[in-house]
Amino acid sequence: MNPSWVLNQAGNGPIAAVALHDGHDVRQEVADLMVISEADRWREEDPFTAAWTTIADTQIVVKRSRFEFDFNRSRDKAIYIEPRDAWGLKVWRSAPSPEIIARSLAEYDAFYAHLERVFRDLERRHGRFVVFELHTYNHRRLGRKAKPADPKYNPEINLGSATLDRDRWHPVIESFLSDLRNFDYFGRKLDVKENVKFYGGHFPTWVHQKFPHSACVLSIEVKKFFMDEWINEVDLEQLEAIRHALHSTVPGILKQLAISDRNFSNVR
Repeated sequence: MNPSWVLNQAGNGPIAAVALHDGHDVRQEVADLMVISEADRWREEDPFTAAWTTIADTQIVVKRSRFEFDFNRSRDKAIYIEPRDAWGLKVWRSAPSPEIIARSLAEYDAFYAHLERVFRDLERRHGRFVVFELHTYNHRRLGRKAKPADPKYNPEINLGSATLDRDRWHPVIESFLSDLRNFDYFGRKLDVKENVKFYGGHFPTWVHQKFPHSACVLSIEVKKFFMDEWINEVDLEQLEAIRHALHSTVPGILKQLAISDRNFSNVR
């Protein structure tokens, strides 16, 4: 196991799930320089997203905190140096040295090199594959008791698809959205929107550049309505229900992948 991430391959299907910001660990030499509190770190991380990766056969869970390095930002911006890089939060008691930064970026590079090997294997075995990129986001930034952010612009689930070739992947995207919107979530429907709050970051951009014809990354942001973002307390029943909702989209995605494979074979 790499100390920065965990790879679990539980099956042989064409779907992977990645929890980029589930991690909270930092190296000791990094922790010694940090002034940011545990609570502030937890609030901007995506705890509990690892639980949702079990919907896929290939599961990648990042263990390191995004406050050491952020895999969803480009390499030159992966380390939050100034408060403006980290939602106005002061991260460092004293700035990390070039040597410490180099060691962090070496792990960043190793992750993406390993990820490319994993996805090349999926491409080799399946031709086309889908990646669930799983995140959560805050909606009570003004305080625990403050009014939450306007739900019109903060859906319960936001699909970021701006980095995708939508014409190529239209059937997969529409299948995902339709199945998620139709899921029975404790007797109601989830509020699911596309490209309202988030559009997709560095990770899907990198994947689609490396695998322009074979990879479809669904960048999924779940609003922290299932937990208290200020004290990191989760409603386990809702956490599991969201996992079931996400899993309900898998059969439709597999069907669309199979249809596209048949169409491609007929053309050949």
